[in-house]
Amino acid sequence: MKMIVITGAAGFIGSCLAGKLNENGVFDLVLADDFSNQTKADNINTKKIKEKVERSILFNWLEQNHENVNFVLHIGARTDTTEFRKSVFDELNVNYSKQVWNFCTRYQIPLIYASSAATYGLGELGYSDDHALIPSLKPLNPYGNSKNEFDKWVLQQNEQPPLWYGLKFFNVYGPNEYHKGRMASVIFHAFHQVRKTGKVKLFKSHRPDFTDGGQLRDFVYVKDVVSVILFLMNKKGFSGIYNLGTGKARTFLDLAANTFKALEIPENIEFIDTPIDIRDKYQYFTQADMTKLFSIGYQQPFFSLEEGIADYVKNFLVYQEYL
Repeated sequence: MKMIVITGAAGFIGSCLAGKLNENGVFDLVLADDFSNQTKADNINTKKIKEKVERSILFNWLEQNHENVNFVLHIGARTDTTEFRKSVFDELNVNYSKQVWNFCTRYQIPLIYASSAATYGLGELGYSDDHALIPSLKPLNPYGNSKNEFDKWVLQQNEQPPLWYGLKFFNVYGPNEYHKGRMASVIFHAFHQVRKTGKVKLFKSHRPDFTDGGQLRDFVYVKDVVSVILFLMNKKGFSGIYNLGTGKARTFLDLAANTFKALEIPENIEFIDTPIDIRDKYQYFTQADMTKLFSIGYQQPFFSLEEGIADYVKNFLVYQEYL
């Protein structure tokens, strides 16, 4: 029986991916993660799987079971943008990912891995996923650097898995992020602020060219992220690094307004200073250039921000449901 290995499987995107594969009748899943974090347990408790493997022993397991693995979805990473210890990211995001790549290359197993829009920094070079631009990108924090370092390393490899995709996730939101704390999406935080206080706090703009709440991000619903991954698992001949956003930047004001609308509560927005520890590393605009993904045949329409927030709030957050 051939198995699909998912790293970071108890986390946000990884668990949603496992849920969708179950929905599609795929149950031979091997979930790899650090399962000691009990706050993530509910993400996978209802999933039908083959086996759980601790992140620390995954490579031993892979060596023993490689003949039965037909795909690796490497979604696991340290994603805390407020963590500034480079050593943490070197270990988990760079070196661990190199081991995954080398394993998939050695045994010729297809691979999809998670990169990030954090690689684009302030967007000085735009948001194109052209491989030629990747060595020149200037991420704003150690997390973004770790993702870009791995992307650069991948592009230098002559030996590769038979099929591989690196996906630069933009601002992903949706079910199964209950455990993420400060790193959960702004929509998650807005929902809980409205429920608790009747208002939403947004960061002020500290740039003259943006109004308060007018900062723009490419918010992409996790259901779309999962759809793209499933599409690429069956798309041979187009290996490479791809953006994964909607291609349409929206303001934080739009986000807040739609959260109030989904809860049927009047808008009440307050602006607060952006925290000093992230102020000089704060992205005021991100928007994925999606030309490359569309050019290889991805045609499914993305959730608009209105549609995504309505679905997330009404069908998941209100009931604390899982995908």
